[in-house]
Amino acid sequence: MIIQVSEIPAEGLSIEGPQSLPAPFSDSTWDLDELSLFIERDGVDVLVRGRVAGRVPQTCGRCLEQFVVRVESQIDSRFVPRPQNRRDEVELAADDLDLDFYSNDSLNLVVLVETEATLALPMKPLCRADCRGLCSVCGGNQNLVECHCGDRAPDSRFAVLKDLAARLT
Repeated sequence: MIIQVSEIPAEGLSIEGPQSLPAPFSDSTWDLDELSLFIERDGVDVLVRGRVAGRVPQTCGRCLEQFVVRVESQIDSRFVPRPQNRRDEVELAADDLDLDFYSNDSLNLVVLVETEATLALPMKPLCRADCRGLCSVCGGNQNLVECHCGDRAPDSRFAVLKDLAARLT
C-alpha cells in the first residue's frame, strides 16, 4: 500500500486490520494477524506509530524442525524526504539512525511492515527453549527419540594434540 504524503489529512490517517494490506509480505508463507497504524504529517516529515503482529514459519537452529514463531513489533518511525543528491548515497549522522526516507511523495507501508516483522524475528530460532537438538553421532532428533549412541570416539588424527597444552607449559 502506497500512501501519498501530500494526501495525508491534517488529523492523520488510521489503518486498522490485516485486511488493509492484502499482501504485506514478499514470502506468502508469512501471515499478518494484527495491524494498527496511525500516520500523521509533521511538516514534511511523516510519523508512523502502531503495532504489527504475525506468524512466520522458521527452522529450529538445534533440531532443524519446522515451527511457527509469532512476531510482534511496536512501530514508531519518522520518515523524512530523501535528500536530492547527485548520487543515491546518503551519509547518516548519529542523530539520523532513527530516521527513514520516503521519496516522490510516496511512503510504502508494505516495506515498513515487512521490515518491522523481519526485525522482530529471533536471531537463533528455537522450536522451544529446552530443545535438545540433534545427536552428534547419528543425527537423530533427540526431542523425538532417546538416543543411545554415547560419545563419539575421538578422531585418531588429533591424538597428538591431546596433551599439547600440558607440553607447552
